[in-house]
Amino acid sequence: MKIKTIAIIGAGFCGSTLAVHLLRSSLAAPVRILLISPPGAMARGVAYGTRTSSHVLNVPAGRMNALTNDESDGFYEFAKRYAPEVTPGSFVQRQLYGDYLETLLNDASKNAAPGSELRNVTGEVVEVSYDTERHRAHLLMKNGDSLYADHIVLSTGSCARQQPSSAAAHRLFYEDPRYLHDPWQPDALASIDAKAAVLLIGSGLTMLDVVLDLRDRGHQGMIYVVSRRGLAPQPHRVLNSHPHYDGQLTQQMLTNCTTRHYLRAVRNAIKLQTRKGEDWRDVIGGLRSATAQLWHALPIVERQRFLRHVRPYWDTHRHRCAPQSGARMLAEIQRGKLKLFAGRVTGYESGSESVSVHLRRRGAKNEDTIEVKAVINCTTPAFDIRQLDDPLLASLRTRGQLKPDALGIGMEIAPSGALVDHNGVESRWLYYVGPLLQARDWEATAVPELREYVKRMADTLATALSQQ
Repeated sequence: MKIKTIAIIGAGFCGSTLAVHLLRSSLAAPVRILLISPPGAMARGVAYGTRTSSHVLNVPAGRMNALTNDESDGFYEFAKRYAPEVTPGSFVQRQLYGDYLETLLNDASKNAAPGSELRNVTGEVVEVSYDTERHRAHLLMKNGDSLYADHIVLSTGSCARQQPSSAAAHRLFYEDPRYLHDPWQPDALASIDAKAAVLLIGSGLTMLDVVLDLRDRGHQGMIYVVSRRGLAPQPHRVLNSHPHYDGQLTQQMLTNCTTRHYLRAVRNAIKLQTRKGEDWRDVIGGLRSATAQLWHALPIVERQRFLRHVRPYWDTHRHRCAPQSGARMLAEIQRGKLKLFAGRVTGYESGSESVSVHLRRRGAKNEDTIEVKAVINCTTPAFDIRQLDDPLLASLRTRGQLKPDALGIGMEIAPSGALVDHNGVESRWLYYVGPLLQARDWEATAVPELREYVKRMADTLATALSQQ
């Protein structure tokens, strides 16, 4: 029986676990999996490639199984082998989760079905197309090599980090070496003087990672943070519980599918919850399994309104940080070494020793000026396919092989996971799984959701292989 080839571009959580599912499955034919990633990213990606000990998971260990929610030999059991003190509610180091994914992938490769195999390919794909003569998909690598596959799955995770909103107005400064565009680059923070004041642009989870990384490196200087609303991540509670799905709240929200009504219903539910002496987190968590349904019910204009007015508040309450990380952040604020501004950067003046940064607080007429020696970009990854300069995505866009979504937060993906081209036609050979699914379903960034998307993709590919 002829072996089939599936190329998976991206070897972070989604790409690695998809390979594991396929290698473990009883497929109609042997399968060769080409798992393609940059150097050092195999089974880890950016998220789990960090070696900083204070970078911990933002989901408890007991809910971080990679393949199914109830697998017997999941992440919690794996973590206990290396740290016996770990409980299901522990927030453990991300590098340990990377070790877990790497182990799953290696074990699946060693125990693959007869004839099936995993090939790890180091490199970057810059173009894909369908070769009508070979009746196979063609992948062009950056180094000029060619690969061929029956199906291709894009599993790229977080896209390139976007420039701060003021980048166009201050382009010269953003070329200054004191501006760090991507804090996830190896040793990006190593050159910052231990006593230097720094400014972080963006106040989400990346900001918190950078603050903790700086302090762990011995940095003692003042850290300023600026974002539109100055909202820092909310922490998980120490004693974690599993919120139940509140169908009543969901049905109440669906009676009037507007952003305003959704917001009012959730706020009322939180008020009721707190009056009973319970936690607001249960309301947010209880909506988790219904989020896609609620998103689908919103008209496009209401989705735009949500993104413009509500998203920052949703993100800080929905995507929470580990309790120990939140406690360290609060301690920094209380001792006056971490200061958050709600506002925007209005200008930079580069001096020989420092940079004068002009800030305008939200609602203020006058500007504040701070002196720093480094400015670090902590904004969220870019998801607007129309503006990304990623070579592969740009090529797909130019060729009309993908269709950017109307909201600028991803691309059009069919229910099967197939890419939709500019004519609205589903691809028969090109698929996607990863955070760009947020355009379709909104919640597509955390492991509990992504593992379900990956399982569906594995089932889709198994069906496609059986029909060839």
